[in-house]
Amino acid sequence: MFRLAYRNLFQSTIRLTISAGGVALALLLVFSLDAILAGSERQMTAYIDDTGADLFISQKGVRNMHMASSSIPRNTIDAVMDVDGIEQATPILYLTNVIDVGEQQFLAYIIGVEQDAPFGGPWDLFKGRSSPNPGEIIIDHTVAQKSNLILGDNVDVLGRSFKIVGLAKGTTSIINSAAFISLEDFFQERGTDQVISYLLATVTEGQSPNVIARRIEAEISGITASPRATFSSGEARIIEDMGADIISLMNLIGFLIGLAVTGLTTYTATLARRSEYGMLKALGARNIHLYTTVVWQALISVTIGFIIAIGLTFLLSVVIPFISPEVGLIVTWSSMTKIALAAGGIALVSAILPIWQIAKLDPAMVFRS
Repeated sequence: MFRLAYRNLFQSTIRLTISAGGVALALLLVFSLDAILAGSERQMTAYIDDTGADLFISQKGVRNMHMASSSIPRNTIDAVMDVDGIEQATPILYLTNVIDVGEQQFLAYIIGVEQDAPFGGPWDLFKGRSSPNPGEIIIDHTVAQKSNLILGDNVDVLGRSFKIVGLAKGTTSIINSAAFISLEDFFQERGTDQVISYLLATVTEGQSPNVIARRIEAEISGITASPRATFSSGEARIIEDMGADIISLMNLIGFLIGLAVTGLTTYTATLARRSEYGMLKALGARNIHLYTTVVWQALISVTIGFIIAIGLTFLLSVVIPFISPEVGLIVTWSSMTKIALAAGGIALVSAILPIWQIAKLDPAMVFRS
């Protein structure tokens, strides 16, 4: 039955191209949206994942950074350092603001870091210095490229002018970027040096971040201590929740397009060979064998389209960052598994109407013809 299905499909390369191409484009829509969402999650959690901290300590109940506000007393630093198992701790101040470049504005996480802090600042430097002094700033190199800025130029942040001394890599996303200024400048903007936003800490070698996090919360009141993986997951869930409805709707549209194209192609291929199916019935072929042939036709078409869609998505994931660095595509195994199951569903559902046509086919029509 597989050979018969294969021959039926490849006898008309135009029909096969339309079928597989339609499925490929439909699945490419689904793949691309999932890849963009995964890429956006990775970009949005890049600071958390790559900054080098094992623990993120925040105001009680705060478990992410995006669209969140955290304030803890500065003396929390000493209290955390006294907890057994903590190796280093460095404070940061954080808020969402804009980088003003003339008439252009770029939304950014503004992060205040201590000078020469072991972590908490930019983790991948494109050019310049990685630690800002008072009056200095480090911005993402893609923001600098868009604005024709170079080292030594000035930008306005928090109502003040800052000199660019470093360009970072990997801190931009589809939503915003990150910029780093000195903790002293941030304290001056806040009007107090007794409050910090987050405390980033590392644990001593061999210690479990989960165990140390529970120990910190038990010994110090009014704070939440989250291991890096937990804190990153909380941040990613915010992005998922923001895009879940749109992604689900577009995935449904892609599924329906693929279903329509595959169903129509399988149906027309079956109708074009009604006499052949009638002859097979007249010769004693059982319906189950003919049904299997139709299902195989649909599966082959969808499989070819699925492979093409994967290839195109991987190609886009390589090409798009060169065109638009703030857009990242990541193809995940979970996405491929989900879409493979959806593609299988498309093949099976699209075979129902042709199977119904074969079921009511009268073998005598061959002899009447």
